[in-house]
Amino acid sequence: MTRRFNTTPGPYLPVHASVQRTMGLVLLALLPGIAAHAVVFGPAVLLHIGMACGWALLIEAAMLWLRGRPLQPFISDLSAPLTGVLFALAVPPTAPWWLLAVGMVAAIAVAKHLYGGLGRNPFNPAMVGVAVVVLSFPLEYTRWVSPYAWDTLAQATPLDLLRQQLNSGQTFGEISAQPAFGLLGANGWEWIALGYTVGGLFLLWKRVIPWQTPVATLGTVLAISLPFWLFEPDVHPSPLFHLMAGGLVFAAFFIVTDPVSGCTTPRGRLIFGAGVALLTLAIRRWGGFPDGVAFAVLLMNLAAPLIDRVSRPRWYGERERTDDA
Repeated sequence: MTRRFNTTPGPYLPVHASVQRTMGLVLLALLPGIAAHAVVFGPAVLLHIGMACGWALLIEAAMLWLRGRPLQPFISDLSAPLTGVLFALAVPPTAPWWLLAVGMVAAIAVAKHLYGGLGRNPFNPAMVGVAVVVLSFPLEYTRWVSPYAWDTLAQATPLDLLRQQLNSGQTFGEISAQPAFGLLGANGWEWIALGYTVGGLFLLWKRVIPWQTPVATLGTVLAISLPFWLFEPDVHPSPLFHLMAGGLVFAAFFIVTDPVSGCTTPRGRLIFGAGVALLTLAIRRWGGFPDGVAFAVLLMNLAAPLIDRVSRPRWYGERERTDDA
């Protein structure tokens, strides 16, 4: 029996997904989160984004010149500005201008061009920049402003405050009653996470990013943290707090889904996202940094080639050829 499918009349043209279009859609998807960032932490966030993009374009042009490559089309493919935006959103809005420059040198010059440019970088450039400034300038990285009080420096981020006070013997209920904490997570960060969720759903709708990595990242956080919270709610934060208090939602939709430094197979993406979630939770609990998303992503970037190798689907007839051999 022949099965027929209804089709529209030809001609049929392939969809051209250029680098510039893809990067532009990701930048567009970031707008709700950027708006929430600006409301919570002040308009300095927008200034930092502009400075980071300027440094990114300047370093991109310098590296293209040093490598003997033409400026076009690389300078206008929007990959450098996207790296600048992602980096600026991951550092405090009070960070000095030179910290943005250092981060962009690490991201663009080292993590991107020293490995051959866009499409050849094994590590996520923005997360390399974040890791460099966190390790090199920890004091500047901790100077976040208080939410909705743009002229007041916070003594510690909510995640750092939570860990310090849990280690001192206080319960999660006592800690979460403080002004730094909101209904579901950290005060203000809940709206930021919601903004990135809206942008991430837009990227999923436009099929710019695969669904496996964000689902695996967020689902693993919920699956791992839920039993601990149900068993000892006074010691372990709730699953929603883990999602709403830091950069996990931001990373799940805009960092972990990087097609170059992440995995390419469907099963590999699930493993990659789950690994980022597990490492982030482990660093938050036992590591020396309150969030740890950047380090979790970079560690999984190291494992991505091996994960792709062991998780790739079999070719048609591969088993038969192997058995014959």
